[in-house]
Amino acid sequence: MCSLNNVAGTRTVSWDRFRDAGSKLTTPLHPDDYLRLLNPLWTQRELRGRVERVIPETEDAATLVIRPGWGWRYDHRPGQYVGIGVQLDGKFHWRSYSVSSPPQRRGRTIAITVRAMPEGFLSDHLVRGLAPGTIVRLASPSGDFVLPEPPPAKMLFLVGGSGITPVMAMLRTLDRRARSNARAMPDVVLHYSSPTPERMIFREELADLEQRHPSLTVHRLHTDTDGMLSLSTLDTVLDDWRDRDTWACGPAPMLDAVESHWEQAGLADRLHLERFSLELGGDGGEGGTITFRTTGRTAEVDGATTVLEAGETAGVGMPYGCRMGICHTCTLTLVSGTIRDLRNGNEFSQPNEQVQTCVTVPVGDCTLDI
Repeated sequence: MCSLNNVAGTRTVSWDRFRDAGSKLTTPLHPDDYLRLLNPLWTQRELRGRVERVIPETEDAATLVIRPGWGWRYDHRPGQYVGIGVQLDGKFHWRSYSVSSPPQRRGRTIAITVRAMPEGFLSDHLVRGLAPGTIVRLASPSGDFVLPEPPPAKMLFLVGGSGITPVMAMLRTLDRRARSNARAMPDVVLHYSSPTPERMIFREELADLEQRHPSLTVHRLHTDTDGMLSLSTLDTVLDDWRDRDTWACGPAPMLDAVESHWEQAGLADRLHLERFSLELGGDGGEGGTITFRTTGRTAEVDGATTVLEAGETAGVGMPYGCRMGICHTCTLTLVSGTIRDLRNGNEFSQPNEQVQTCVTVPVGDCTLDI
């Protein structure tokens, strides 16, 4: 837990008394509202963080160092991602990004590294427009693309572009363990594809890690001049790739090719994939009125607004995790009506069906149990 939850018992009692006193006041404000007046990170309603620093990595990428508030645990596994919500034009916009910093038992900050995408107004804002001191909302770490414990003796990382970010958390963790325990880093090979040397995120730190750890080998491929990696020639780059557990993260075409290649080699069980984003290929819904039963709240939405976004706009405390349709944290029970999945166009209309609110939209009026 963070430091304010680990203070001496007498001080904890004093805060409890403060909250109890606040709850007795004749005001519609919640006790958490008083705490936020003292410090915007002091709230138990939601996870929050304050941006401490924005560190440029390349011309279009930056690392955000964030200090989480109450309720945050610094026990994420290397390679996991977190959700971050940033308010723009009066509305919170959410994305998930890999944590690039290693877990810290007595940590005070976490870091995410973001590349500004041409079609991504939020990523561009995070890289170029987010000021230190900004308060953001956070979602707890999640994801299965992680460094195992203990790590295997031989590892291969295949990354492209900003796919280096979750792998960097793993490498930093291995480096920290090697330094603190005086043990050598496992036999690790990193193959990193980037258009140019200048666009390689963490390129100086990777060079330093490679110099300090003889068991770490970094292959750099500059695709603007060298072309894309051809998996059919992987044997010439690394002849023992079949003997290694492999983690791959990067653009979708790269991951599709890697997945197919490993399946053909009969090694699918040794491959771990992390995809950047959610592919929403299905048609939208017709929109309608969404009723959130037990809360008494409703939302009138169009066919492009997800159920999760509709609930948040209506002030409903919606559960969520990755916001990408992966972790199933956002799942609610459909009471009536029809919901359409944006990923594939599948529709759900049976009462008591479980639906993922972050990837579904209403097809007419519907009711969900929350």
